[in-house]
Amino acid sequence: MGQAAHQYLIFETAGGFCGIAWNTVGITRFQLPTKSAEATERLLLRRIPGAEAGLPTAEVSEAVAAVKRYFDGEQTDFSALKLDLGEQDPFFEQVYTAARQISWGKTTTYGALAKQLGAGPEAARDVGQAMAKNPVALIIPCHRVLAAGGKIGGFSAPGGSSAKTRMLELEGVHVGPPESAQQSLGF
Repeated sequence: MGQAAHQYLIFETAGGFCGIAWNTVGITRFQLPTKSAEATERLLLRRIPGAEAGLPTAEVSEAVAAVKRYFDGEQTDFSALKLDLGEQDPFFEQVYTAARQISWGKTTTYGALAKQLGAGPEAARDVGQAMAKNPVALIIPCHRVLAAGGKIGGFSAPGGSSAKTRMLELEGVHVGPPESAQQSLGF
């Protein structure tokens, strides 16, 4: 069994069926929930052909438990999980490292993340590309990175931007046009 051998697990959460894949180094892929185990498995295997179903390591088991807590609406932090994202564009690596620091219930924008990395506003599109190619959505919380003006922006996961909105709402983040200056009581 070589270094590159991937194992995976499909598991159910309150949000649907998720998939996680790992190798001897760390977590390599995460598949956001779909309505069926088969659909999730198909999406995951499309990205890591040749992976085999396996028994999770202690760390992968912890990741699975954390994902379940997340979709139950519990505040969850994935920043300590060990990842193996393979060969990545160096700028994408910086983007992913920075995005992992965005905690539960917080958001930023593509432009703000670019600026934080010392890149100009033109790099916002590159940040968006990195988020679109994020191999471990949720663990690297790309759903917390929004377009300018707090607009939801794209989301390449099943369910698209509505899935992104649901995940943010789970964290208590209201996405949409800003509330009027008068405080809404939510009635």
